[in-house]
Amino acid sequence: MRLEACGELRQLPAGESPAISAVMFAAGALGNVLALALLLRARRRRGGGKGQRGPFHVLLAGLVGTDLLGTCLLSPVVLAAYGRNSSLEALGPRVCGGFGFGMSFFGLATPLLLGALALERCVALARPYLYARLRGRARAGALRALPALYGLALAGAAPPLLGWGRYEQHCPGTWCFVRMRRGGAYPLLYASLLLALVAAVLLCNLGAAAALLRMRHRRPGPPAALAREMDHLVLLAVVTVTFVVCSLPFTFRVYVNHFTQSENYQEDLRALRFLSMNSIIDPWIFAILRPPVLRLIHSVLCCEMSCKTKKEAPTLAVEQAELNKQTDLCSQ
Repeated sequence: MRLEACGELRQLPAGESPAISAVMFAAGALGNVLALALLLRARRRRGGGKGQRGPFHVLLAGLVGTDLLGTCLLSPVVLAAYGRNSSLEALGPRVCGGFGFGMSFFGLATPLLLGALALERCVALARPYLYARLRGRARAGALRALPALYGLALAGAAPPLLGWGRYEQHCPGTWCFVRMRRGGAYPLLYASLLLALVAAVLLCNLGAAAALLRMRHRRPGPPAALAREMDHLVLLAVVTVTFVVCSLPFTFRVYVNHFTQSENYQEDLRALRFLSMNSIIDPWIFAILRPPVLRLIHSVLCCEMSCKTKKEAPTLAVEQAELNKQTDLCSQ
């Protein structure tokens, strides 16, 4: 099917199944609700969060809430198209444009929040004394940063609504996004912005990891504090890897569609689903890699290593005794 004809579809092609979209919607909604519930539970255990709910948790709650909102706003539209066997263009005159704007907005809001999380950890670990003095104001700053980040995502997604770029329906007619082939400079700008966010998040995470290693080497500090920082860093690192893996295929397809004449809507759809998987996987990562779970994994690993060491200790002692015996015989 020609990509130009995808925008003219009014019915879905034969054989299209809603199974994948339905599973993605269910997994995303359930995972984000679970993650929000765990955040609220952790806050209650801390006595309402007074003085302890730092900027990291504020931004993390914003990230989970944004993913949940995006899943609940966009996925039902796709399922409605499957249910009526109609394309988004056939559902209404503004459905495609609204869906495309939502895709663009949430596609930028999630990495912006992830970048803010990475920057917060980098500053907290690289400048701990400054961060400790500003901790109270940092939490208030995180609350103010959320609207600012949403504003940046809005600014990045709005140009097609103002005439720069265009939203169009893509095959198989169940999703709309910016026109990637002969769409002008805006698709390249959008893809380049995603790549810049990928690079910024990676740099901040590397800086935070290097600062944590220096902290442990020069000034070991309280074990509980170091363990807490390591928990945050592990969670952020796994979420970042997921973000990179889910975002790069989409940016690659944008560049390919812009500079070549290839027509492979299946690859485009696969890249879109990769991008959508980011908001689905993130909450499950948080649920699995919560500090209590990480501490449990650490305890199990330490226990296994300790037991293994104890079992090997007698063998090592026997081997050392035999070696000493042979050394004594050779010296006679």
